[in-house]
Amino acid sequence: MEVLKVRELDYPFDAKTLIRRQRAIKRELLEDGTSRIEKRIAILGGSTTHDVVNMLELFLLDRGIRPCFYQSEYGRFYEDAVFENRELESFNPDVIYIHTTFRNIVNLPQIGDPADTADAVRAQELERFRTVWARLSEKYHCPIIQNNFELPIARIVGNMSATQSWGYVNFVAKLNLSFYEYAQTHKNFYINDINYQAADYGLARWHDPFAWYMYKYAMSIEAIPTLAFNIANIIKSLFGKNKKALVLDLDNTLWGGVVGDDGVDGLQIGHETSGGQVFEAFQQYLKQIKSTGVLLTVISKNDEANAYAGLRHPGMVLKPEDFVLIRANWEPKSQNLLNIAQELSLGADSFVFVDDNPAEREIIRQQVPSAGVPELTKAEQFIGIIDRAGYFEMTSFSADDAKRNDMYRENIARTKLQASFANYDEYLKSLNMEAEIRAFSPVYLDRIAQLTNKSNQFNLTTLRLTRAELEQMSASDEYVTLYGRLSDRFGDNGIVSVIIGRKDHDSLDIILWLMSCRVLKRDMEKAMLDELVLCAKENGCRYLIGHYYPTAKNKMVSDLYGILGFKKLDEDKDGNTSWRLAADRYVPSNHVISVIKEEQQQ
Repeated sequence: MEVLKVRELDYPFDAKTLIRRQRAIKRELLEDGTSRIEKRIAILGGSTTHDVVNMLELFLLDRGIRPCFYQSEYGRFYEDAVFENRELESFNPDVIYIHTTFRNIVNLPQIGDPADTADAVRAQELERFRTVWARLSEKYHCPIIQNNFELPIARIVGNMSATQSWGYVNFVAKLNLSFYEYAQTHKNFYINDINYQAADYGLARWHDPFAWYMYKYAMSIEAIPTLAFNIANIIKSLFGKNKKALVLDLDNTLWGGVVGDDGVDGLQIGHETSGGQVFEAFQQYLKQIKSTGVLLTVISKNDEANAYAGLRHPGMVLKPEDFVLIRANWEPKSQNLLNIAQELSLGADSFVFVDDNPAEREIIRQQVPSAGVPELTKAEQFIGIIDRAGYFEMTSFSADDAKRNDMYRENIARTKLQASFANYDEYLKSLNMEAEIRAFSPVYLDRIAQLTNKSNQFNLTTLRLTRAELEQMSASDEYVTLYGRLSDRFGDNGIVSVIIGRKDHDSLDIILWLMSCRVLKRDMEKAMLDELVLCAKENGCRYLIGHYYPTAKNKMVSDLYGILGFKKLDEDKDGNTSWRLAADRYVPSNHVISVIKEEQQQ
């Protein structure tokens, strides 16, 4: 079942309401009947974290994650990380969040210190944190989220604090930069940007000396939901809970005016007028979102000819080819959205619906409750509202992400080609498919981690893994790992399938098998199994053991192993099944995909 939204947790939220009603909201979330993945999150605090945890729990529950928390004692983030901590070791976190702020900086320069002295102080402080990160990474091999530093509450020398190496503003800026450089060179390390959050919230409101001296909170109580919201965005991105697509209205959303009434020439779009510049800027923002891999679609209550005429306006930044699908008709937008989701093989919870009409927004909230629906106000506020909502928070970026819109358009072209064939096998052969199937490579681990956390329909065990866990498995002789990359006459689909098998005496236990919905029913599963059987034999395994654990979304693969020739071993009352295949009796079943061998690639 898809996670249903609690409106009070949507951005922009009211912090006072969340703080006042947090217990009632938590109860509502836990009683809504939705399924959630469970994750263990360790909070290592440099200040009081109790209310941070309470708020973080609400936002994570709302995003399909049921968290269990470990909290360090007040101010003991360093000790918990660096020294032996059996409680934390027993907790075995899936994610570690280090909640430190400017108040936790131990080494600060003195007024008038020479530049080299200030640099040495900064290096000493950086080394203190690097020790924390290194120890945590060595022990727990899980994602680490680290706050950067907000600007100080006071500037002793005013604006000179920014220009002098001993000024606290200057010092914080350089220390933050050192944190960013570490993040760029260390996988599984992420920055929670409280420097931006505090500025966006208002630095004077963010800092609250009373909250610090009375409760040891490093920011005002009412700023805590903002902090927790941003941490939740990072965590849900790590575990594949991001939105994937934008559904955009046209009239008074992508342009000013109504194309059916005002005509193309009467639309406000372009840099000639102030009103047109607003929509031009919004489209430029959407074009940048598209470049990160977010799919753009259109649903408009318009005649199709009018919609396309508007999209071809010379002032448009976005052109028809920027959209994966365009639906311009008079059908209910809720039905159009569900149809688009089905056509793209995505869940309705993958979409963000952007429409200036409050009535249309409310219909989507009622009819498609799992979709994101930002509460839009004036057009000049569209960017800020959508951006701060964190729908598309990124924790990795791959070449496949950049090409995702093209991949989906190519898939639509494949579907159209299929309609011209009476024989499905002939259609598959006409695609001229080639597959690269290899053991995991470090260059692809980010994409593989994305797939393990996003793929639902073709995912037999629904095992979710972080990059750190994949690195460990890839380096271990205990596991057999395979990724599959598929291309055809229309283009490169990127990495679309992942298998992990664990060696167990004379058997290879398939603990993960998934495939992207974009390549369903193209025999990629047969090509992957052919290669897996070869790997099993090479590793001395006589049998392959498969498992299917049913969910609301993966029913389509409930009998996959049976179709592929496995024999069912058992089935429990919940529908969980186990299967076995004798490797020496297996006959390769892929006849339409050419698998590129190593020597062919060199």
